[in-house]
Amino acid sequence: MTRRASTAFAFLLPLLAGAVLLAVWLGDQPLSLQRAWAEPDSLDGALLWRLRLPRAVLALMVGAALGASGAGLQVLLRNPLADPFVLGVSGGAALGATLAWALGLGAVATVAGVGGAALSAFGGAVVATGVVFVAGRTAGGTAPHGVLLAGTVFNAFALAAITFVRSLAAPGQGGELLHWLAGSLGYESPAALGLLAGAQAVGLGGLLLLSGRLNVLALGDDEAAALGVPVERTRLQVLLCASLAVGAAVALSGLIGFVGLLVPQVLRPRLGADARRLLPASAVGGAVLLVCADTAARLLFPVFQSEPPVGALTALLGGPFLLLALRRGARAE
Repeated sequence: MTRRASTAFAFLLPLLAGAVLLAVWLGDQPLSLQRAWAEPDSLDGALLWRLRLPRAVLALMVGAALGASGAGLQVLLRNPLADPFVLGVSGGAALGATLAWALGLGAVATVAGVGGAALSAFGGAVVATGVVFVAGRTAGGTAPHGVLLAGTVFNAFALAAITFVRSLAAPGQGGELLHWLAGSLGYESPAALGLLAGAQAVGLGGLLLLSGRLNVLALGDDEAAALGVPVERTRLQVLLCASLAVGAAVALSGLIGFVGLLVPQVLRPRLGADARRLLPASAVGGAVLLVCADTAARLLFPVFQSEPPVGALTALLGGPFLLLALRRGARAE
């Protein structure tokens, strides 16, 4: 690890620890961490162990999944503005959740206390990934342009289907669905967090193991093949790992955009394009960003008498950043 990378991690890891500490300490209800630790059955203990800490852990895992997947896909697709949702994962998840709410299954508890909307969202993400893989191969193997085109087309189809289903759904079902589509973090059970952690261990672990091959793929398909990298198989493995990580995160958080775009863009100029450094740093950076954004959303409750979706906060931050990045790119040309 280079000195620059070591410096970045020395800054990011304490920043993440501080973000989690603030997330469990700050809130509308005052909390004594000392009392919560000494008396788990007290009100402070309930706030810490049952509400704030599980939510902070959820934000950490979702942010890590989005950040690392964004970094990996930007290297794989050779597009610095690629987002984890470019694969159609967001469209498939949103369509799955929409169908669950329309059928009245959105709030029904299923596996490990996970709601029907979350389970349907994950199923929709899996189906979307399969469709994009098949369509991408038809458009030219799993080449970057084929995957990008297939993901864009599927997201457009999913948006049209969501609009159609919502127009037929009962009026009372729209509010909960819109809240989910805007991206929001709730208070999940330990079993649900365990399932998410298992999915992230496989998805993000696979991306980290493939980071060396990603560096070679960034040179081009012909160069990578000449160096002994199985191009098609490696690209497929990266896409599957990223889809698993993002799909599992989206199932519990809804659609939270721009984290996978923002974090790698900020870190790449400081760490370089080496995926072996950029992916783990983006995972930590994404976790920091989402934990802080969720804490800000909770703290805004007394102001608006409701909690704004965390996805709206990340979009408010990511939109101007994207325009700034495009402007810088135009100036560079």
